[in-house]
Amino acid sequence: MYGRKMNVCLADGTAMPTYAHDGDAGFDLCIAEDVRLEPNASAVCGLGFACEIPSGCVGLVIPSSGLGAHYGVTLRNGVGVIDSGYLGAVYAPLVNLSCDTVFLPKGTRVCQMVVVPFVPCDLVGVDSLTDTERGTDGFGSTGVD
Repeated sequence: MYGRKMNVCLADGTAMPTYAHDGDAGFDLCIAEDVRLEPNASAVCGLGFACEIPSGCVGLVIPSSGLGAHYGVTLRNGVGVIDSGYLGAVYAPLVNLSCDTVFLPKGTRVCQMVVVPFVPCDLVGVDSLTDTERGTDGFGSTGVD
């Protein structure tokens, strides 16, 4: 049992999202309907629930590694952000990156949600940023001379 509680409202016939193993960071999310995805096609799929993310936290909807490895299907938007003020249904925008048509039956685990605290920031406009050793090096610059 985890220390924090989160209210979840299920659609008819939808199972409660669950953690697959003790100590898992994310709980599994399953599609609430059968989905057929042609190659390179996408679909916004209902997950059959709405939830109340605790104040001071954000729900991160992350692709399932198994779905990508086995079917070539992932989340079209990379990572979904569910803010604590949003109380609507949760969806997964799936995309089929494979060359084959993929059929996913209702109840297939397609992603997971990790609920994490965040630090809100006051954004301050400045003329320049503080110097660091790394500076502006990015996009593969680590270890490259």
